[in-house]
Amino acid sequence: MIRPMIKSLLAATALCVGAPAFAQTAPAPAPVDSTVPAPEGAPSLLIVIAVDQFSSDLFTQYRPLFTGGLARLSQGVVFPQGYQAHAATETCPGHSTILTGAHPATSGVIANNWFDLGLARDDKRVYCSEDPTVEGTSSSSGRYAPSPYYLRVPTLGERMRAADPRSRVVSIAGKDRAAIMMGGRGINETWWLAPTGLASYRGTEASPAVARISAAVGRAIATARPPLDLPAACGSRDYPVALGEGLTVGTGRLDRAAGNFRRFLASPEADGAVLAAGAAMRAEYRLGQNGGTDLLILGLSATDYVGHGFGTEGAEMCLQMLGLDRELGDFFTRMDATGIDYAVVLTADHGGHDTPERNRENAMPSAERVSMELAPSAIGDRVKAELGLSLAGDLFAADAPMGDFYVNRSLSAVDRARAIDAAVRIMESHRQVERVYRGSDVAAMPMPRRSPELWTVEERIRANYDPERSGDFIVVLKPRVTPIPDTSLGYIATHGSVWDYDRRVPILFWRRGLNGFEQPNPVMVVDIMPTLAALIGLPIAGDTPVDGRCLDLVAGSATSCP
Repeated sequence: MIRPMIKSLLAATALCVGAPAFAQTAPAPAPVDSTVPAPEGAPSLLIVIAVDQFSSDLFTQYRPLFTGGLARLSQGVVFPQGYQAHAATETCPGHSTILTGAHPATSGVIANNWFDLGLARDDKRVYCSEDPTVEGTSSSSGRYAPSPYYLRVPTLGERMRAADPRSRVVSIAGKDRAAIMMGGRGINETWWLAPTGLASYRGTEASPAVARISAAVGRAIATARPPLDLPAACGSRDYPVALGEGLTVGTGRLDRAAGNFRRFLASPEADGAVLAAGAAMRAEYRLGQNGGTDLLILGLSATDYVGHGFGTEGAEMCLQMLGLDRELGDFFTRMDATGIDYAVVLTADHGGHDTPERNRENAMPSAERVSMELAPSAIGDRVKAELGLSLAGDLFAADAPMGDFYVNRSLSAVDRARAIDAAVRIMESHRQVERVYRGSDVAAMPMPRRSPELWTVEERIRANYDPERSGDFIVVLKPRVTPIPDTSLGYIATHGSVWDYDRRVPILFWRRGLNGFEQPNPVMVVDIMPTLAALIGLPIAGDTPVDGRCLDLVAGSATSCP
């Protein structure tokens, strides 16, 4: 049996009795009586779960091994080919789509980070979930003020509270940007994991329940964890992959030293902590027992940290997938015990792909790390030399050798145009670059309306493009080119590309009595919000645009899609 990971955490918060975090063979999910009809009307509680970097590939690969919470969700309405349809498949834009029903072009959340060269402060780099107007803050230093400042559209929780003051909305996640982008403004509670427990907006006072769970999380982080035993099902994935300089991945067991917050985040224990906090706050706010419909939002981030730190195909990810399944199973068992009529949707903010070293071993010879020749500073220096531009600072501002590039605003309009022309020509001639798109060309395109698997790269970028926040030009790397030049900082694999391995995610709906069905046709994550709104009879027509559509396979169980 795999050693328990958060038994003490759950016991400290009085949420369950003595259940190990997960076992080598997880117990079967609580049986669902297929003779129970779907309840009439709206559920009392909506539970929305986002699993960071949970790609359709991971779901399909591990689905035969799920016996806990993910197995239960697989008995509901399953869309294995959901799409985060936009180009910047990152955490912040991905989470923002789930409960707004809006593409980044509509929500304004175009990336995790972008540049506002007209910003009053010295630091022009902005973080998607900060308020840059707070004096003395800086995104680059990490001293930022968490906030939904940049989110332009309302979330489902905001809409629910505006329509019915009885509605209670709680958002908890492993990352601040996940909790903030799914929760939005004016909800009851917003919390995320921090090195000492749970954190929230500046000045937020923790309730007794939050203080208890925060203290328990802090104790868990401060406690060393031994290596996990590897289940037999993970054996085929347990082999070393060399990354260079003596580093290998693939055989890790998710152990950690006391106080290692980063390694805590990269384990099922972190997801268990968020689920435990969610159960505690459900009880405190009596979610599902307030006479209307309440909303509990849970962002589970460990899969993303495991994917970045170890890749998606090794023993480490296998341990995480089985642990996630077990943690969700335990959570649903606790929800069942409340007797509340609850409905669940689980999806992801984006997909992901494996480390290029293992991809090459798996017959993907084109997989490689990005060349430093494409670093924004290197491209800028080359263009400055070629055009004879005398500029003291950087010519281009960019967060990575892909995505949005911003031209220094001190240049004249003529020189800016020359710089863009030169950068496009130079980068498109590089063997690792698929294409470079000018922002002016993207802005002139209509928003795509057809099925997301048919979208061109240009359409994916258009769904991500905001004329006030996007770059002067957008760089797209070729498939399987990882935009991490080396492994010195601990991140070895990533996501963020326009390609389908980063865009495709599962979308799973479950409610007791809901007829199970698998729909192979593509749908989009922006379809979730209008579907849930229809399920609870919440009108969403109005001045705020919604890009998604209602899925009648789900909403039809209680009401018809508008």
